[in-house]
Amino acid sequence: MAARDGARIVITGLGVVSPVGIGKDAFWTSLKESRSGIDFLSIPHDNLPSAFGAEVQDFDPVQHLRDRKFLKVMTRDMQLGVASARQAMTDAGLMSGDIDPLRLGVNFGAGRMTTHPGELAAAVEACREGGNEINMTRWGEDGLGQIAPLWLLRQLPNMPACHVSIDHNAQGPNNTITSRDASALLALAEAVRIIEADRADAMIVGACSSNIHPVDIAKFHRFEGLSQRSDDPSRACRPFDFERDGAVVGEGAATCIVERYEHAVSRGADIYAEVIGVGAGCDGRGVTNESTGLGLVKAIESGMRRAGIRPEEIGHINAQGKSTQADDIVEARAYHLALGDQVSRIPVTAMKSYTGHFDAGAGAVELAGTVLAIRYGEVPATLNYEVPDPRCRVNVVKDGPQMVRNRTAVSVNRTARGQSASAVLRAI
Repeated sequence: MAARDGARIVITGLGVVSPVGIGKDAFWTSLKESRSGIDFLSIPHDNLPSAFGAEVQDFDPVQHLRDRKFLKVMTRDMQLGVASARQAMTDAGLMSGDIDPLRLGVNFGAGRMTTHPGELAAAVEACREGGNEINMTRWGEDGLGQIAPLWLLRQLPNMPACHVSIDHNAQGPNNTITSRDASALLALAEAVRIIEADRADAMIVGACSSNIHPVDIAKFHRFEGLSQRSDDPSRACRPFDFERDGAVVGEGAATCIVERYEHAVSRGADIYAEVIGVGAGCDGRGVTNESTGLGLVKAIESGMRRAGIRPEEIGHINAQGKSTQADDIVEARAYHLALGDQVSRIPVTAMKSYTGHFDAGAGAVELAGTVLAIRYGEVPATLNYEVPDPRCRVNVVKDGPQMVRNRTAVSVNRTARGQSASAVLRAI
């Protein structure tokens, strides 16, 4: 079916499960009060590349899931994602049956769902033949029987979307985006297109990730680079600060309910914001493209072009802000290329300074933060921004929340490989 000309897409529900609060209100209070969720890891960390992490505290999945029997087929990131979706549906005032199931869809982002050694240890032991010798010919006969029958369901990145759709009987379009940091915004972009094409009235959109496991932490450090600070955990993540030395791992999830404006108004929904533009891009080949963040430049330009706004109309930017030397410099260059001289006037916040970095889920949590910032007219500060980096030259918000000059914002995410996405939101 052809796209509906002039269709307006709005956000009507939010659910957040984060290291700085479970639920949108607790999350927003922590952002306003500049409370970090980064601390020493709760797991043994003497032999890990970093002792710090941002963990979701006091999360009891039984309280957030429809049926506790699903726990055995859910990893922690799945649990966080499903919990955030339930919050979002409740916040939007939607109950089962309120929307034709065929007109309710799910688009969810997911990160790495790593197989951890302990899950396969018994199978390996069954193949051992004295000492450290492993006889792989015994794998089919003795090893496979030691693996839980439903083990694979805990490794599939499409399972969060599956669980969410089952939970809410969403029988409409359903997809999973696995583009790391950019997943949540790309999921939002696809949901917007689905509603514009009149294939659904509402979409459940979010992402989830959990990197709090020794295997994940080791991988993260190898590919992304973790902070090596050893003093105050809350000061470890320092986006755009001259003394930043790496990211901090985290976990979390967020979900928003996206629907047609007319549909939201007809049911009396409380509207948080309108999605007026979405964009995407990738660096492509070549050092020049990578060093200038060409994919992010194109994503921002595309989103703004679709929104029909100029750089001077942007109230603030919610940045990727990974807190590594190279990534923050590339991101800042992209802002200058996409927005020109207006960059120095646009407030920039980086919420990983509160919640750490957890690829797909972090993008969703940051999107929720953007929605709340324009709703309340305040931009949370970037924590630990103390020594400006002359190589970045962006207008980083510091020393507490800053009132916005207008309630239009751009939220962006970029992977280490240059996959980028942007969303332009405006308060209603």
